[in-house]
Amino acid sequence: MLLKKLREEVLEANLELVKRGLVLYTFGNASGVDREQGLVVIKPSGVDYEKLKPEHMVVTDLEGKIVEGDYRPSSDLDTHTLLYREFAQIGAVVHTHSEFATSFAQTGRAIPALGTTHADYFYGPVPVTRPLSDAAIGGRYVHETGVAIVERFKGVDGVEPIDPLAVPACLVAGHAPFVWGADAHDAAHNAVVLEAVARMAFRTLLLEANPQVVTQALLDRHYFRKHGANATYGQTKEVC
Repeated sequence: MLLKKLREEVLEANLELVKRGLVLYTFGNASGVDREQGLVVIKPSGVDYEKLKPEHMVVTDLEGKIVEGDYRPSSDLDTHTLLYREFAQIGAVVHTHSEFATSFAQTGRAIPALGTTHADYFYGPVPVTRPLSDAAIGGRYVHETGVAIVERFKGVDGVEPIDPLAVPACLVAGHAPFVWGADAHDAAHNAVVLEAVARMAFRTLLLEANPQVVTQALLDRHYFRKHGANATYGQTKEVC
């Protein structure tokens, strides 16, 4: 079986989404990429999570051509593969319709950085894409979804570009979040945190329509204590 270890990791990430309440029924998907071989492992389309096994995962190349697998790949495959091609340092992608993050996406509203929990994981607001045009929706819709995400991060029309490693998530307007990470476990972890952050932001905005966002100093302090060469959070050796 091709890419057995990656298949197992991608399966575990998909099951983590169910365990954490981020998906219903067959909603959502997770994938991982083997950069050396240029291959992607992704959840099959519409298969119940409780039935999933490593051998059910579908292997494709970076253009979405099936290399190995007896099932059709996730319908979001073209978004995943485009993100892998454009964001060369990411190792996995997760897509959910988690309740609170999707609520922000459906209003076309970014998730503001309102506190230190947000700052621990996302170095600034979690952005939202522009709405897709009717032509994009009627054409290569899934591909165009990826285009909108990449466009938002690269910055167009005077909008500041965003580092996809510093903000490993994006809300697709009218749709739902896509999240990524260094590997499948990391991407699923970021998706779980994104939903928690979105829930907190939603409730904060209910309590205060115009809350203060975190200061740059507080954002820097919390983000860089967990990320980068001088990170101080966690241990330098494994705890036995």
